[in-house]
Amino acid sequence: MAEHIRETPRAKGLTVEDKLRLLLDITKKISRSLDVEEVVNLVMDTLDQLLPYDAAGIYVVECDRSADGKCVPSALKRFSKTAVRGYDIEEMSDLYMKVGEGLIGHVAKSGEPLIVPDVRQDPRYVNARHQTRSEMVAPIISSEEVLGVFDLESDEPDAYDADDLEVLMMLASQVAIILEKAMLYEQSVERRRLQAQLEVARQVQLELLPARDPKLEGFDISAYNFSTEEVSGDYYDFVSIYEDHLGLVIADVSGKGVPAALLMAFLRASLRAAIQIGYAPNISMAKVSYLLWESTENNQFVTAFYGVLDATNKTLAYANAGHNPPLLMDAEGKARFIERGGIPLGLFRDTRYYEYYVPVESGQTLLLYTDGATEAASADGCEFGRERLEQKVRENRHLPAKELIKSLHDAILEWTGGRGSSDDVTFVVVKAL
Repeated sequence: MAEHIRETPRAKGLTVEDKLRLLLDITKKISRSLDVEEVVNLVMDTLDQLLPYDAAGIYVVECDRSADGKCVPSALKRFSKTAVRGYDIEEMSDLYMKVGEGLIGHVAKSGEPLIVPDVRQDPRYVNARHQTRSEMVAPIISSEEVLGVFDLESDEPDAYDADDLEVLMMLASQVAIILEKAMLYEQSVERRRLQAQLEVARQVQLELLPARDPKLEGFDISAYNFSTEEVSGDYYDFVSIYEDHLGLVIADVSGKGVPAALLMAFLRASLRAAIQIGYAPNISMAKVSYLLWESTENNQFVTAFYGVLDATNKTLAYANAGHNPPLLMDAEGKARFIERGGIPLGLFRDTRYYEYYVPVESGQTLLLYTDGATEAASADGCEFGRERLEQKVRENRHLPAKELIKSLHDAILEWTGGRGSSDDVTFVVVKAL
């Protein structure tokens, strides 16, 4: 970048009225924009009419946003070099300032302006430009929050005085208002964009879940997913294998939101492929586990239950990969949790799973669920738990499968004071008629 050509001796000779008029003109010009980058560049394009400099910049503080929308600067975050003038590109490319480092970082952290008559005498100075001899730095503050920093550098020592700083602070106060407005606008645009993407993801995910409850002679089967976010990490599926054989799947992906939903879609495709090939439940689990291990990050895994319900022989052949133990209850209310199973999918390269069998007799109810149900907490932090889940099934075992699911979800809502679970909740109910 070529050195900034100084056309600014006139700036030093301006009257107070002239400077106020220029401030007003700059404010009017930048107030028309709702783009942060455009705002700071408009300021820099007119700044030399107001104050003399050989190099200058506006640095916006990168930050995280708290729950109330406030900027929370981090010492690990860098400045965004949004608009600079008069610097050499190669010199700037090697400069990565952080909050608290250098004169600019010091002002961003303290919120206090400063004038340095001789930068060579200030240990805080970071040399980004060899010709600089004096510097003036002012924070851009809105609602006691430092949004950014003005920096003016001069090749002359002692180039700035208190009057210059007062003018710069006046400009900074105007820029802060407009900059905050632009930032809030950009955030709202980004939120709307993300919301639209999440809604599309939600619709796609809903298409992956079964459109209706399956029909299997001698059984009443239903399922539902109660999602806590736009997209869910829980998954259930019904796969027709033969006329009298139905595949039952329930799974819980680690994490939440879009990453969990993407992994859920990958799981569905992989497991359905294994089922269509004709693999037994334990072999299907092993195949899917390897694919997940090969294709996902180390910290991602899936708990899953896959069973094949044989309507003719009234048996369930299944494999459990670290999922919650199913609840099996007879017509009299006697119940047990089926504890047999292996480790979650995707944790290791080669994982072996075993196939188990359980008879499903007339009058029995089989409940598959995700841990969002049992871990739903009351106001005092007490979990809903397996025992309470069993009791609610016992009390409502006479209901049809769909109504039983509703009664269980209503019980969770009551337990949590209407808040519901903090995690996704999915139920699959199989009733042998």
